[in-house]
Formats: sequence, C-alpha cells, structure tokens
Amino acid sequence: MNHLSVSTRKTSAFPWKTFLKSVLIIAVPVAFQNLLTTTGSMIDTIMLAALGEQTVGAVGLCAQFSSLMFSCYWGFVGGGMLFFSQYFGAKDDRGIDRSYETTLIFMLAVSFLFAFLACFAPSAVMRMYTDKESLSAIGIEYLKIVGFAYPLQIVSTAMSALLRSTDKVRIPLIAGFASTFTNMGINYCLISGHLGFPALGVRGAAIATVIAAAVNMIVLIVLAQAQHYPYLFHFFRNLRLSRAWIAEYLRKCFPIILNELFVGIGFAVTNIVLGRQAEEAIAALAVFRTLEGFVISFFAGFSNASSILVGQKVGAGDLRDAYEHARRLILLCGICIACVCAVLFALHAPLLSVMSLSGKSFEIGTQFVGIYCVAAVIRMCNWAQTDTFRASGDAQFGSIVEISFMYALVIPAVILSRLVFRLPGCWVLFSSHIDEPIRLVIMQRHMYSGKWIKPVTPQGKAALPAFFEKLHEDHRRSTQK
Repeated sequence: MNHLSVSTRKTSAFPWKTFLKSVLIIAVPVAFQNLLTTTGSMIDTIMLAALGEQTVGAVGLCAQFSSLMFSCYWGFVGGGMLFFSQYFGAKDDRGIDRSYETTLIFMLAVSFLFAFLACFAPSAVMRMYTDKESLSAIGIEYLKIVGFAYPLQIVSTAMSALLRSTDKVRIPLIAGFASTFTNMGINYCLISGHLGFPALGVRGAAIATVIAAAVNMIVLIVLAQAQHYPYLFHFFRNLRLSRAWIAEYLRKCFPIILNELFVGIGFAVTNIVLGRQAEEAIAALAVFRTLEGFVISFFAGFSNASSILVGQKVGAGDLRDAYEHARRLILLCGICIACVCAVLFALHAPLLSVMSLSGKSFEIGTQFVGIYCVAAVIRMCNWAQTDTFRASGDAQFGSIVEISFMYALVIPAVILSRLVFRLPGCWVLFSSHIDEPIRLVIMQRHMYSGKWIKPVTPQGKAALPAFFEKLHEDHRRSTQK
C-alpha cells in the first residue's frame, strides 16, 4: 500500500466519489440528529414565548450553564474519539474497551458536579449569569429540575461518540429522533397545559428535558443490544485500567480538556457580559443562541466525519489518505456552512418573529444573526481543523492557539467593549470573533505541514517515517516549481 504521495497527485486523481460517500454516511446522520435537536429547542422557545420574554431570557441563561458543562466534559469526548477511531481502524478491540471505560468514568464525574450545582445551588448559578432578580427567580425554578437530566445526557453523549466512531451512526440518530419528539410532546402538554395536563410553565419544560434525556439513553441501549453491538456493554463486565494506561489517556486528553475548559470559560465570560443588558437584549440573545444551533448542527456532521474518517485512516496506517481527506473535509466544511448561513440570514426575520421577538429585541436579534453568519464560516473551519488534529493524535496545537487568542485578545476585547466603552451587544458579539481570521491562517499552515499526524497505534507509528520523508520531498518540489 502506498502511504507516501501527497501533493504531487493531481486533483482529478483523488477519489471524490468514494470520499463524498464516506463523508455523507457519517455527516448526514449526525447533522440531521443535531438539526432535530435544534429544531426541538426552537419549538421549545416558541412554546415558552407564550410565557413572555422574561421566561425566554431566563431559560436561555440556564442554557449557558449547560454550555459550560459541555465545555468541561467535551474534552473527554474529543480524547475518547481520538482513541475510539484509531483503535477501530487498527481493529484493536481491547483498546476500544479501555478508551470507552476511561472516557465514561471522567464524563460521569463532570455530570454529577454540574447536576449538584443545578439542583442544590441554583441561585449561585443564576447570579453568575445575570443581575436581574426576575430572571434569576425563573431560572432557579428551571435548574432545580433540569439538573437531573445532566448525567443522563452525558452518558448518552459518551455512548453516541463510541457508536459513531465505530461506524454505527444510525443508532444515535434514531435515539435523537425519539428524544427530540418526546421533548416536544411533553413540552406541549406541560408548559401551557394541553390535553388535560397541568400548566407547569418552566417546570414543565424542565421535566420534559429530563424525560427526553432518559428516552435517549434507553433507546441507545436497546438498539445497541438488539444489534449485538460488542463495545457498549463491556464497561459493565470488565473494568481493568492500569496507571500506565490512565497516564497515556490523560496525556492525549489533557490538552483537549484544557482547551474546552478555558474556551468554555471564555464563552461564559462573553455570555455573562451580554447578560448585563436590558431584558429585551437578553431575550434576543436567547433566541439567537437557538438559531446558532442550526449552524452548529451542520458543522457537527463535518466535525464527526473529520474525527472518524481521518482518525481511522491514521490508526490503520493509511497516512496519505488521512492527509488528503483532512484537506478536503475542511474545504467542504467551509462551503456547507456558508450555504447554511446564507439560508439562515434569508429566513431570520420570520424565525425571530415566530419566537416572540419584536421591536427593539427584534432589531438586536437581527444584528446578532448578521454578525454571526459572517463569522461562523471562519469559526467552523477553525473548529473542524482542531477536531481533525485531535483525531490524528495532535491535541496540543489547536488547543494552544485557541486558548492563547481567547485570553490575549478575545476576552479583553469583550470586556472593554461592554464594561468599559459601553458599546451595544452586537459589538460584544463581534469582539468575540475577532481572532478567527488570524487563527485560520495559522491553522491552515499547520494543516499543510502534516505535523498533526501523530498515531497511537503500532500500524500508524510504523508508517510515519516514510510518510514524512515523502511529504517533505513533495513540498520541496512544489517550492521549486
């Protein structure tokens, strides 16, 4: 097998048909699942809008706490997928088992911490995000219940990551479908009191989230068992994790964990700053974050495709294919996200209106969407490259670049724009994206260097010397031309 030729091949020689088919098999189910979830969130917002802008804003702030939890556990998901995909490519069952066991243990620890804070210290959580007592009171009522969903959601996330990394993308899609429609149905019954159920307001929305999370996890387990999927249940049979293995796992995961944690804190700072505005601006922010989920849902498909396809190639020792796939995946990501953003901006007016924004809040929401539709294309390409590097074993580069720019440039700009210069919220949002073009240039240079290919499997490590020798040779020839 030829692992060597990289840049000298003509574009026409690349097997686009096979490549696109592989991407679509992974990306479409993931994107569709996330689109379902986002659509469900939008419908939830529409249902909550009947209770007023304050309720929409308060629940939106609670969602930012969930986003912080996501930042804390996603480092383990990213690290886990690195091992899942590479060991699956190398056909190493024991490696997959150990990776899943370790990932699930760490993720559960995060979930219990955030569940405790939501259920038993909700007032402290709300004080972090807003100084409006009316919003805090609604948020506290919501958090006390929704905190019970956090462990269920995180276990389902770990299961879904394992299933997707081992070419079982349909099971998470079906589970997501069942969960989303369960959530919407119970919201319809409990928020405003339909079909004879009591009108529970935000408590009804929280109950729906908990039940939907349970449905998601149950469907994952039932379908995996029905298909005799081997890896998902090994955790319960066999838990033998050596110190050497834990050290290796954390060595690869630690940069990802730090990246997600520190970047999550950075995003939290942005949301906290944005939360110090008038109530109509907070409502606009909550609706905007829901619409933002549409863009991220499509991006998630490419992110998973990059992580899985490239990771499997690296684990199997097919380094040339990994390099070529990665370059084209980033290009496809940019094109797809640009199209999605164009559609979102074209439809933003009716979407904002149906989610109960009007007057000043509608104007602010339009500004948020307009800024984001431009910035998201660059941001998603940067994120996709970071995920590709991680799946290939290079967890450090993307993390160092993102954290450095976040704390040296983005956070100071966000704080200065609102708390010092008192600029409108749209300028705060703009400030939170000012690093993206610079990072894109840096990330692209690293992508073409090939230095991000760092296998964890024997097959991948054995192919490295020849791959880099030929890569450097091809680069020299390209420079001479």
